[in-house]
Amino acid sequence: MLLEHINSPKKLKRLPLQALDTLAAEIREFLVESIADTGGHLASNLGVVELTLALHRVFNSPKDKIIWDVGHQSYIHKIITGRKGRFHTLRKLDGLSGFPKPGESEHDAFGTGHSSTSISAALGLAMARDLRQNDGVCTCNKTNDKRNHCTKSEKVIAVIGDGSMTGGLAYEGLNNAGRSDTDIIVILNDNQMSICENVGAISRHLNALRTGPVYLGAKQGVHSMLDKLPVVGPHLSGGIESVKASLKYLLLHGVLFEEMGFRYFGPVDGHNIPALLKMLKGVKKIRGPVLVHVLTKKGKGYQSAERSPTRFHGVGAFDVDTGRPTGGSALPSYTDVFSNALMRHAATDDKIVAVTAAMGSGTGLTPFEKQYPKRFFDVGIAEGHAVTFAAGLAKGGLKPVVTMYASFLQRAYDNVIHDVALQNLPVIFAVDRAGIVGEDGETHQGIYDLAYLCHIPNMTVLAPKDGPELEAMLSYALAHNGPVAIRYPRDTAVNYTGTPPPITHGQSETIRKGRGMAIVSVGTMMDTARDVAAILSNNGHDPSIYNARFIKPLDTQLASRLTKYDAVYVLEDATRIGGYGSQLLDALTAQAGPMPHFNILAFPDTFIEAGSRTELFKRHNLDAQSIAEFITPK
Repeated sequence: MLLEHINSPKKLKRLPLQALDTLAAEIREFLVESIADTGGHLASNLGVVELTLALHRVFNSPKDKIIWDVGHQSYIHKIITGRKGRFHTLRKLDGLSGFPKPGESEHDAFGTGHSSTSISAALGLAMARDLRQNDGVCTCNKTNDKRNHCTKSEKVIAVIGDGSMTGGLAYEGLNNAGRSDTDIIVILNDNQMSICENVGAISRHLNALRTGPVYLGAKQGVHSMLDKLPVVGPHLSGGIESVKASLKYLLLHGVLFEEMGFRYFGPVDGHNIPALLKMLKGVKKIRGPVLVHVLTKKGKGYQSAERSPTRFHGVGAFDVDTGRPTGGSALPSYTDVFSNALMRHAATDDKIVAVTAAMGSGTGLTPFEKQYPKRFFDVGIAEGHAVTFAAGLAKGGLKPVVTMYASFLQRAYDNVIHDVALQNLPVIFAVDRAGIVGEDGETHQGIYDLAYLCHIPNMTVLAPKDGPELEAMLSYALAHNGPVAIRYPRDTAVNYTGTPPPITHGQSETIRKGRGMAIVSVGTMMDTARDVAAILSNNGHDPSIYNARFIKPLDTQLASRLTKYDAVYVLEDATRIGGYGSQLLDALTAQAGPMPHFNILAFPDTFIEAGSRTELFKRHNLDAQSIAEFITPK
């Protein structure tokens, strides 16, 4: 097995060229078997095996900086850079991250997890390199003169998918990089377009000319000669540029990139290693911004992933032979509950429309899209645009429901304030994956939504304790005249018996009446609150339990009742700073009368690592047993 001997880019470079296809096949087999056990991003990684091998064959990581946009396709990069032995810990507690993480390896040049950031980050690294070079600062400890051993040939490469190119930040980066004249290479990994034979042949021919030393040298020489000619020179040179531009429009796909200041090359077959190597070796010599268009097939090499690349984008444990998931719960998730409730409302109200930012499947909108295609809007990975677009829909008399993960909605923070809340528009935010998400780790934990939503004027923020209450809150939100956010976790929906009381604006719910101490639960922490109360009851205590329901506006009557207790404990699946507990504490201090002993039991002011929800609640002392012991220490 070749793969057993590859634990660094240097060893990859020593393999004979003819062995690389065999290595690619071994990597695919390893990926499928490994991710079938741990879960993770499969289809995207299967599509970039040859591209990753070519990148590490041509460039010299970690000296050359390879930045993976989002980073969900960096598994092969991790394998080549010596982390194969840890793959059994992928996305597990204290294990290998599912995304690039500089603290994990020197080969991870920049931490990523969200989309469309790679070009901006790469440009920053390239500019820093250039400034070090101009200042004569050498970081290789060989010399400190202007020769700059370490910066002179350092390359910076951004690998970005066509999906990430739907994000506006990618174009901000392209615009800035294109006019910078800085040496930077952007690899556009396009897994949506097939190679057209005619255009492909012309493209290969032009690329062979344009990356060859004869062409590059001749081009530079001709321009130098023409520019020196008096009067006629500049005009003739400009004429040649005009002809070249016309040919470019006729023959190349990359006009947009060329107009933005990039030299465009491609498309090239992303599964043809010799072609990739030839292309990358050619562009490595070119000065200034370069974009290489690579065509790949998502899920390549595993039929189940090829047939269903969306399902195998991010997948839990599955059976390799059938591709079917293993384990899991037969009960509906909160996403399922939301989806079914939205479908019921949409059937009787044609003003309801759904908006998502490339997460239609993940947020449960697939049934809505099939049933109401004209009322479904997927705007691509453009969260800010999604929110402002929804504001326009609301201003036009519709009822937009924006479905977005909590960690992605934070990318549209200004749009929520400026375009929705300021005008008090009736936009509903279905904030999926709120709280601890789990295995995706620091970049995806949705624990900051309460802090960034609750201080926005006109905003109403709700958190259901169970599935039926989520349904009731959606009904309330659709009837409310103003923006509403409903946050719910990535978890199985708890379904308590009975129908929840009607949702009354700004009112909490009493779950259990007791004395002495009160537990206030935020959203789906109710399960934990009940378990804590049971433990405390067995030890002679009689706690009250309240369901906050409204995170904003705060129930001021509840705040008044809480002053009668000796101790109050707030349980929330969010960051401690700026959450519900912080607001409730402010309200309590404003009350006349005694102040109860007050504690906020939430996640600390740190980035929360990867791990299952159960493991992370336990680690941060937010499981029922730990909370009970905190309240009544032994």
